[in-house]
Amino acid sequence: MGHMIIDGRKVEFTDEKNVLSVIRKAGINIPTLCYHSELSTFGACRLCTVEDDRGRTFASCSEEPRDGMVIYTNSGKIKKYRKLIVELLLAAHCRDCTTCVKSGECILQELAHRLGVREIRFENTRETRELDTSSPSLVRDPNKCILCGNCVRACEEIQGIGALGFAFRGTEAMVMPAFNKKISETECVNCGQCRVFCPTGAISIKTHMDEAWEALADPEVRVVAQVAPAVRVAVGDHYGLTKGRSVMGKIVNALHRMGFDEVYDTSFSADLTIMEESAEFLDRIKKGEKLPLLTSCCPAWVKFITDQYKEYIPNISTCRSPQGMLSAVIKEYFRDPEHAAGKKTVMISIMPCTAKKAEAERPNSYTDGEKDTDIVITTTELLRMIDNFGIDFASLEPEACDMPFGFGSGGGVIFGVTGGVTEAVLRRLTPDHSKETMREIAECGVRGEEGIKEFTVPYEGMDLKICVTSGLANARKVMEQVKNGEKEYHLIEVMACRRGCIMGGGQPTRAGDRTKSLRAKGLYNADNTTIIKKSDENPLVVELYNGLLKGKEHHLLHNESY
Repeated sequence: MGHMIIDGRKVEFTDEKNVLSVIRKAGINIPTLCYHSELSTFGACRLCTVEDDRGRTFASCSEEPRDGMVIYTNSGKIKKYRKLIVELLLAAHCRDCTTCVKSGECILQELAHRLGVREIRFENTRETRELDTSSPSLVRDPNKCILCGNCVRACEEIQGIGALGFAFRGTEAMVMPAFNKKISETECVNCGQCRVFCPTGAISIKTHMDEAWEALADPEVRVVAQVAPAVRVAVGDHYGLTKGRSVMGKIVNALHRMGFDEVYDTSFSADLTIMEESAEFLDRIKKGEKLPLLTSCCPAWVKFITDQYKEYIPNISTCRSPQGMLSAVIKEYFRDPEHAAGKKTVMISIMPCTAKKAEAERPNSYTDGEKDTDIVITTTELLRMIDNFGIDFASLEPEACDMPFGFGSGGGVIFGVTGGVTEAVLRRLTPDHSKETMREIAECGVRGEEGIKEFTVPYEGMDLKICVTSGLANARKVMEQVKNGEKEYHLIEVMACRRGCIMGGGQPTRAGDRTKSLRAKGLYNADNTTIIKKSDENPLVVELYNGLLKGKEHHLLHNESY
């Protein structure tokens, strides 16, 4: 243990990796644009610069703490320096803030206010660049890039994709795909993690709110919504409610008020996924082929495999994702003239994930030539729609989802957190549904925030070797080990985003470690208060198999190809 003197106060430190961490530990919110605890230290923005007792200035993010250091975080020199940095950034930045999708949430905008930047003395001499709207999920605006490198490091270090990089030097430096390709021409998996780490509007969600409003305004259209499990534990943050608390009932109320005719819970189709995927898993184990089984719920992961590990395409589960299953089932349900009542059905999916927008466009997301999911709205877009409509969300009374697809088991709810799919599969495989058994499954190694989790569970005289991973860089490590024969598994669950869908690319971005943990806890709490824990015990699922799905299981719930 050592100590530093920060702004005249003694502050102890232990294993903090840089001076910035010690300063924040002291309760001083020093500004940064390029620093993030989950990314490597880059030191590009220099806003975290501080001064020592000898007058030396340095970036606190890249300086190791030393015993006896004397630091000044807000000296006159430092204040002028930070203000000048922000002014220079704004001088080379598109300043259409009133129409920017990031307005009100932009860190650069906040820092300009905080540091008192009221005018820009320098002319913007940078050439205006064309927006890249080629991706089905994201929009890249080079004119709003501040060269912080967050997107580059997130794509490389967390996701292991490397679709973005730096080009040119000096004042001509830019962030772009190699050879200035369009995003859609790269190996981008549409996960949106670049957008999560971007502090400005340089990378944003490709919004489909206008299409949703148009559908809601059409009296000849029945607008049906499905809401993913992870959405319910992220919306409340925006309205000052308890972090991680499930507000599904309030979301249902808000959607009904906005004009949605039916609101269903995607945890219902998560139960369908478990029914089909566990059966497929057991069939593959029995035959001893196409193992390990690779989960298919995450579209960014599926694209990663189909792009970079083509030899493992046969290992991907043929099951559609919960979004795909529920959309196909709902469209089939409303094909019945009695249910259709003369209206066209528009399926709107509300997801924590930007990659779901890309999934909805895939050829295997069509049934009998009809698109299953018409529109995908992320959690962030949902928040904007609620605000646009003028709803006082915090004061809403909770409402139940509509029937007959409005109820999921606890196993379906935990799909939103890493390990949730595997835990639900293990619940399905056991004939017991006692609390003790559910607890044993939860404690077998499936839960936790680790990027790679390996464990073995006994099943009918054999040991099932399972790997659960989140973050595609971790997934690449696992796949390389499998490919090289270093590891052998029966089941591999992968979610492209660290910690799972709760931290998807479409979720609200202001989430520290505490918020991330509370979102996971919120889903586990929702599971705890759900009477039915196992997918096969959901009576609505059983009824569906005995009715609408009879003879159509493969047609509606599985992919023919990838």
